[in-house]
Amino acid sequence: MISGVTAPKKVSTMRILQLHSNFIVFKPVEKEIAVAEETNKEENRVEEVLVLFTAIEEGDDTALAQKAIDDVHAFLDKLKVNRILIYPFAHLSSNLSKPSEALKLIKVMEAYAKQKEIETYRAPFGWNKQFTISIKGHPLAEQSRFYASIEGGEEAKEETVSEAVRAEEKMKSFWYILQPDGKREAIEDFDFKGYENLGKFAKYEIAKVRASQQMPPHVPLMKRLEIADYEQGSDPGNIRWYPKGRLIKSLLEQFVTAKTIAYGAMEVETPVMYDFNHPSLADYLNRFPARQYLLKTEDKELFLRFAACFGQFLIVHDTQFSYKQMPLKVYELTRYSFRREKSGEVCGLRRLRAFTMPDCHAFCADLKQAKQEFKTRFNLSIDVLNGMGLSKDDYEVAIRFTEDFYEENRDFIADLVKIYGKPILAEVWKERFFYFRLKWDCNFIDNQDKAAALSTDQIDVENAKRYEITYVDEKGEKQYPLILHCSPSGAIERCMYALLEKAYKEQQKGKLPMLPLWLSPTQLRLIPMSDKYIEKVEEIAKEIAAHCIRVDIDDHASTLQKRIREAEMEWIPYVIVVGQRELESEVLSVRDREAHGKVQNMKLEELITKVASKLEGKPFKPLPLPLNLSKRPQFYG
Repeated sequence: MISGVTAPKKVSTMRILQLHSNFIVFKPVEKEIAVAEETNKEENRVEEVLVLFTAIEEGDDTALAQKAIDDVHAFLDKLKVNRILIYPFAHLSSNLSKPSEALKLIKVMEAYAKQKEIETYRAPFGWNKQFTISIKGHPLAEQSRFYASIEGGEEAKEETVSEAVRAEEKMKSFWYILQPDGKREAIEDFDFKGYENLGKFAKYEIAKVRASQQMPPHVPLMKRLEIADYEQGSDPGNIRWYPKGRLIKSLLEQFVTAKTIAYGAMEVETPVMYDFNHPSLADYLNRFPARQYLLKTEDKELFLRFAACFGQFLIVHDTQFSYKQMPLKVYELTRYSFRREKSGEVCGLRRLRAFTMPDCHAFCADLKQAKQEFKTRFNLSIDVLNGMGLSKDDYEVAIRFTEDFYEENRDFIADLVKIYGKPILAEVWKERFFYFRLKWDCNFIDNQDKAAALSTDQIDVENAKRYEITYVDEKGEKQYPLILHCSPSGAIERCMYALLEKAYKEQQKGKLPMLPLWLSPTQLRLIPMSDKYIEKVEEIAKEIAAHCIRVDIDDHASTLQKRIREAEMEWIPYVIVVGQRELESEVLSVRDREAHGKVQNMKLEELITKVASKLEGKPFKPLPLPLNLSKRPQFYG
């Protein structure tokens, strides 16, 4: 234990997503864990039922399990039903109990419910399952519950959150659609035909329900592709990165940083923790809608940063500058930022508690300069997302402002919509709750119709004064600047989530899923037809790698068809089988995944030129694993 730090007491929390349903149909597909229950693979249907999607966390016990059923029993009286389905659902938590303990408690719940004369059904434990559910529309139909106790029998205390978080939970929003022609239309009057994705986004934003009801497709993909996985040895929402995932993440970090520096920002680095009682910081904490991690040492209360604001503001506070250097632009790639998101909302790479955030602040002399810079950064963010592989068809934009700001700046807001070129969701507040008057964010809509914010920018009207940040104007007098808060990409992990979810969407349309070529860990795979060609294939690989192309060799002893299939399962963009014919003719048969697996014949020089041209302008890192597949460990599976 670190001297001076009090160890927190262990909290046990059982999590249940409770859905009153017309029906649920589910079918076991494949075992997810080795200790999965034995069951048949028949389809099951249960009508008029309260479905309990249940996650058992480490430390949960029989008392919690019975408490959950007692609450359900009381709730059933309100619904006038007496039928439940206990559905083991690990995806509500990343702090899971051991499977054997979880199954034991699931069975306790089942037996206790039957003892209370509740008609009880249970889905099999440890299986991936297909399910279709129809949820009733009344106000009590969807309930998220958790049951907590602290080690030693104490009750869990209410968490400490900022004033801004509480304000966000209570505030009243008014919703509109802004058109590229400047028209503002009440959301209930807008025809979403042809804008179905925008309709999904609007529905999600207005509902403000963030918890996932089922596992999003990117989670099994990130595991199977050996990109990332949950880290059970850490706090939920902290991820372990395998070599392939670290490569992708690093390339994205380099790409965003290069774009932001080219825009004119100066890169800095700041601490990861700050004094909770620093006067400027303590005040700002209550103005930022995020939950914090808190630490105690022998003489200070500290919090882990949730963005680069604190460090950059303190740097600029100590900086001397005038209107001649403005807008002053400062940038940091924060590895990591921390936000103590609710456990039920932590999910895969979409919402984390520790994440990498590119954060760029611009200090502007006045609103006129701020608005011009705001447009520049909006274009920068669109360009960054496009360079990553996310087009305007992949995300929707929301713009959020106070009513008075809109009335004073209609033309400016209309210009932003014109830049985007599509209708935008507008959230309007009658009064200002936060430190900003205007904010926009680009939001990816995933396969569960949930939205996650990527790029964003804000016009901050409070923090210059709070941090005593001043500049010298044309008259030699000190003035407070306006501050723009921009992340040109949003969290790097969330960009990876979006790319994986996009690939899954493409697969559902009948296309071959893949990552952008520049982000593919292996860009080109060579498959020798037999061992006698390995030496020649290694020479070819060396020549390809010399042109900054990531190439590897599948030298396994398995059949040719199996190795081709495994390359397809890894989403390898280019696959080449090399045998006697290819060596004699010097013509390679190249399977091009982007061309739907079509085989093209070309010389090695042609192939290198083609691939290199597609990688032009993107950052490069070498292969993160041994060249020969036979020398690689298996990180997952």
